Amino acid sequence: MLKHFRVAGRLANKLEELGVSVPEVLRKAGLPQDLFRQTRILVSTEELFALWHAIECVSSDPLIGLKLAVETKTERFHPMGIAALSTENLVAAVKHMARYKKLTAPEEILHQISEDEFSISFRWLAAVETEPRLLTDYCFAWMVTIARHGTGKPVTPLRVEYIQPRSNVRATERLLGCQVTTGAVQNAIVFRAEDAMLPFVTRNTELLDLLAPQFDEQMKLHKAEDSFIELVRRAIQDRLTGQRPSIEIVARALHMSSRTLQRRLQEGGSSFQRVLDEARHQMARYYLSNSALELNEAAYLLGFQDPNSFGRAFRSWEGVPPGDWREAHRASTTA
Repeated sequence: MLKHFRVAGRLANKLEELGVSVPEVLRKAGLPQDLFRQTRILVSTEELFALWHAIECVSSDPLIGLKLAVETKTERFHPMGIAALSTENLVAAVKHMARYKKLTAPEEILHQISEDEFSISFRWLAAVETEPRLLTDYCFAWMVTIARHGTGKPVTPLRVEYIQPRSNVRATERLLGCQVTTGAVQNAIVFRAEDAMLPFVTRNTELLDLLAPQFDEQMKLHKAEDSFIELVRRAIQDRLTGQRPSIEIVARALHMSSRTLQRRLQEGGSSFQRVLDEARHQMARYYLSNSALELNEAAYLLGFQDPNSFGRAFRSWEGVPPGDWREAHRASTTA
């Protein structure tokens, strides 16, 4: 399974248009300030969730997730969206996105059609927590954008279903033009089957035939990049034995120069420091949940100079001190 999502660069533009400070969002999410200036913006599931949690914290608009997905200009659509609009209807568009999504990111787009309804939901395969509310809203509103842009009609969902309670139900209903229910078994957006089968005025089989080989090639590229990043991560973890392995040590273990290692990581949208942090984070969670190590012992094994440094790093990863995380994890496991 691939481990990274590719974030669309246009998200930063939309945030700025809606008055949300991008630097503040990145700071609260613990992500690099140059994230949206990178050629390929790749993030893990935890980083993606942190990004959307930060957007919710920085923005004062409870409907920001829905508004970020609204787009009327075709030229600003992601290539995947343009390809989806080139199919014959919403059902075909969702099937197309589902095929390529599960092969390029740790996410599945699930869909089911009956005589009366067409439902769409999203599954985050590498998640260890519930997905951010704003991210769910964004995914739902993006489906509405595809439906309306493709059909050229003001298509509205039949209803949206949320697992968790929502404080802005009425405002959401007004914006999406449909019923909102909470306490559902899954987060889902449901269209009328007849609306889902409406022909797309944007259908373009020639463009779809042109884009399909590029998507297939991109999938191969993503797999290769993720495999290399995972290789580097494992090499780092193998050498996290009381010291912080340098890029030179890891590069030598992989039989390449440090410059080549850094270049290949940058091509994959990452960096050595980022992979090192990910490796430490993974091992920290493992040590705290699967061993009786004291916190200072875990800090030593992870290559931190002292427990305080480890505590600061862990708080930036999980939002809580390592001791609190361990107790909460043990309590949930016992329960």
